[in-house]
Amino acid sequence: MTIHVKNNIHWVGQRDWEVQDFHGTEYKITKGTSYNSYLIREEKTVLIDTVDHRFSTQFLQNLEMEIDLNTIDFIVVNHAEEDHSGALSALMDKIPGTPIYCTEAAIDSIVGHHHHPEWDFRTVKTGDTLDIGNSKQLIFVEAPMLHWPDSMMTYLTGDAVLFSNDAFGQHYCDEHLFNDEVDQNELMEQCLRYYSNILTPFSSLVTAKIKEVLSFNLPVDMIATSHGIVWRDNPTQIVHQYLAWADHYQEDRITILYDSMSNNTRMMADAIAQGFYDVDPKVAVKVFNVSKHDKNEILANVFRSKGIFVGSSTMNNVMMPKIAGMLEEITGLRFKNKKAAAFGSYGWNGGAVDRIHARLTDAGFETALSLKTKWRPDGQAMRACREHGRQVAKLWALSNEGLVTQSPGQTAAEPTESATPPVADSHPADCQCMICTVCNWVYDPALGEPNQGVAPGTPWDDVPDYFLCPECHLGKEVFVEHGNNGQEAA
Repeated sequence: MTIHVKNNIHWVGQRDWEVQDFHGTEYKITKGTSYNSYLIREEKTVLIDTVDHRFSTQFLQNLEMEIDLNTIDFIVVNHAEEDHSGALSALMDKIPGTPIYCTEAAIDSIVGHHHHPEWDFRTVKTGDTLDIGNSKQLIFVEAPMLHWPDSMMTYLTGDAVLFSNDAFGQHYCDEHLFNDEVDQNELMEQCLRYYSNILTPFSSLVTAKIKEVLSFNLPVDMIATSHGIVWRDNPTQIVHQYLAWADHYQEDRITILYDSMSNNTRMMADAIAQGFYDVDPKVAVKVFNVSKHDKNEILANVFRSKGIFVGSSTMNNVMMPKIAGMLEEITGLRFKNKKAAAFGSYGWNGGAVDRIHARLTDAGFETALSLKTKWRPDGQAMRACREHGRQVAKLWALSNEGLVTQSPGQTAAEPTESATPPVADSHPADCQCMICTVCNWVYDPALGEPNQGVAPGTPWDDVPDYFLCPECHLGKEVFVEHGNNGQEAA
C-alpha cells in the first residue's frame, strides 16, 4: 500500500500497531509506530530509507506492486538503525548494484548490521547535492548524534520537503498520515514523550542543527519524518516546539517519584506533595511509584518539571533497585536547569537518602534539603513532611542565588547556609586545554581521558583521531583551544 505525499513523492512504509518496546525495553510504545519509507519518482527514482527488518518481506511485496525494483536509481539511508534500514539486505538482494547515499559514519553502521562491505556506498556531507531530474535536487544535511553518529537529513528542492529522519517524529501510529488529520492532543503528547526520552541529551545539538538548517534559507512546505505523521499543516510549528524544548525547558510542574517497601515512603510523598501545593496552588504536582508506573511517562514529566523529589526506602543501606535504575536513566538524559531533593524512610540506617542526594548532585541538579523519616511516619512526622514540602516550595520560588544546598548526610532539620550556584572553572591564559564547541566539555592534557585510552599528560596533538567527546560524542574537529570560543566551560 502506498500513500501520496506530494507531487511525485509516495509513502511506502509500514505501520506497526502492535509494537510495545523500542531500543530493547528502553522505550515503551503506547500508540504503536510507523516506519516511514519514501519513494520519489522524477527522471531518477529514489528510495529514502526502508522499514524495520521484521517487515522486510511485506515491504518488498508492497514496493514491487508499485514499481519495478530495477528502476530504482538511488537509495538514500538517512539512518542505519534497524527500524530504518532493516529491510535493506532483502532489497539489495534484488538490486545489488544500486548506489547507496549515506554519511561516512553510516557505512560502519550499515556494514555492521548487514555485513555487505561490497555494496556501492556513496558518502555525502552537508551541502552535497544529487540531481534527480526535472530541475530537482536532493540536498544532504549531516545531523550527527540526532541521535546516532550516522544520522542525516535530506531536502528535496522544488517540492520543499525535508526528510528529517528521527527529528520531529514520534512513535505514533494512525490510519492517517498527515498531522492535520490526527488527534492533536495525542500527537503532541507523543512528540514530547519522544523528545524527552530520546533527544534530551542532545538538546544543544538540536538547537545548533535547526539553526544551521534555517541558515540555508530553504523553504519547508512539508516535513517527512521517519516515525509517525508527516507535517504538512504549518510544518514549522514542530521546529519552533523543538527549539523551546531544547532551551532548558520547564513548566510550573513538580514530579515526585519513589519506591517503597512498606508504604512508609509513599506516605511521605503524599505529604510532601500536599505541602508543596499549600504554598504553590497553581503548580502541577505529579506523584509516581517507579515500580508501578510507566518509566517513560515519569521521565517525560521530569523533563517538563522545574523540580523533582526522589524518594526510597533504605534496603541494605542503599536505595531500592528501581529508584537506582531510574536515577541512572535521569543521569543519562542530562537534564539542565532543574532542582531536586531526596527523601525516604528507614529503620536502623538511612543510607538510601544520602545516595539519592549524591546521585542527583552528580547528575547536575541543584539539590535542596533531604528528608528522612524513621519507621512508619506518625502524625508528627507527616506534619514534618508536609512542612518540608512547604519549605522547599518557598525555596524553589526563589532565584538561583538563594538556593540552599546541603551535604549528603544532613536531614531536613539541619539546613546549611545558602550558596550561589557554582561557576565555571577558571583557566590560565596559557593553558593547553581544548573545549568542545558543541557541549563545552573540556579536555585537560594533565588529566587525559582514560576511558578512551588517553593517558594523563597527553597533549592534544597526540590524542588519537578516533577520540570522541565524552559528552556529545563528536570528534576532534569540534574542539578549539580553550578561551578561543568566546565562552567558558559550563
